Amino acid sequence: MAFLFQKFQEAVKTLAKNPVFARDPRQLQFEADINRLFLYTSYNRLGKNADEADAEEIIEMASKASFADQQMQVQENVHSQIKAFCTCMDEILLQNEKMVNDHLELSQQANSSPHHSGLSSAKAVSKQRPLSQFEVSQKLKDQLGYSLNVKPSQISHKDSGHGLFLDGAVDVGAVLAFYPGVVYSPTYYHYIPGYVDEQNPYLITRYDGTVIDAQPWGCGGDGPERFDGRKMLENKLDNEGAEKGSDSVSKPLEGSQVENNDNDDVVECRNPLALAHFANHPAKGMLPNVMICPYDFPLTENSMRVYIPNILFGNAEVNMKRFGSFWFKSGVSRNSQSQVPTLKTVVLVATRALQGEEVLLNYRLSNSKRWPEW
Repeated sequence: MAFLFQKFQEAVKTLAKNPVFARDPRQLQFEADINRLFLYTSYNRLGKNADEADAEEIIEMASKASFADQQMQVQENVHSQIKAFCTCMDEILLQNEKMVNDHLELSQQANSSPHHSGLSSAKAVSKQRPLSQFEVSQKLKDQLGYSLNVKPSQISHKDSGHGLFLDGAVDVGAVLAFYPGVVYSPTYYHYIPGYVDEQNPYLITRYDGTVIDAQPWGCGGDGPERFDGRKMLENKLDNEGAEKGSDSVSKPLEGSQVENNDNDDVVECRNPLALAHFANHPAKGMLPNVMICPYDFPLTENSMRVYIPNILFGNAEVNMKRFGSFWFKSGVSRNSQSQVPTLKTVVLVATRALQGEEVLLNYRLSNSKRWPEW
């Protein structure tokens, strides 16, 4: 596999020089990223049984396939990995939930017996409790081969704070982490806390202008409860409004701006991979080992929805078009391209094989933005 990966790395460098990319700089960067993601995630999907002929075929496809086709393949590759992750989470949590419920039912039946000791039933129930976030993380590592931890960064700077660390090992092209939080389309930029004055360090922007705010998510949660997306955002805004002595922060919620439908989106707060917002920018002399990948989660995948740590701000997604630094409503309907509704999210993909190390992401900040001091 090491030899095959070297061929892919050489292909990445060659394809990046392709004149087809020499257009608008932002479009150039986006297409180059998709091209790399196509190679990395396709390589990962080959698995350990891949041979050189398979690698050559993917490299040839990357040089000939249209940008749209590569984009679709990246989505398919990423979705395949996330589907496997969701299956693991189901096996971990649903099995535990069933055991807890079964023991509770047995305890209730035993308590109704006139000859039963209440003390013994209490001990039985205490042995079967809902898993904590840490326990879910450990079980995920056992099944998937890796999980994530947040601990003090290895970057030697007083402001580096905490960083994101891989617990386990992954190959290149692996989906490492979700960027959790509230998803805003360009229509709702003015509702994003800390966006205008650039005081929110937990914002990330996709090429299409979608912004995700991970601040309300924090570290997720440690318990069996699940985050109700609307309450998660309301609590965050209420707390900020109280600190500022004003109710102005809560106004974006007026008119049911947070996604509202018949079935409220409920997100599993113990998701061990929903920690991408803790990844640090590499220090001088260090190289990033992950890259951003836009992932459009199909909302028709109902059984997977609980493990996608994002909620949409706004009642509906408005199609926007960029002109320079401005966004305008477009007359083209989103549904004209696809009939499947999606939630626009971001995941981190490994750009090389990783094992037990800090996850580093190139923030790609412009010169007008404040860069990390390191």
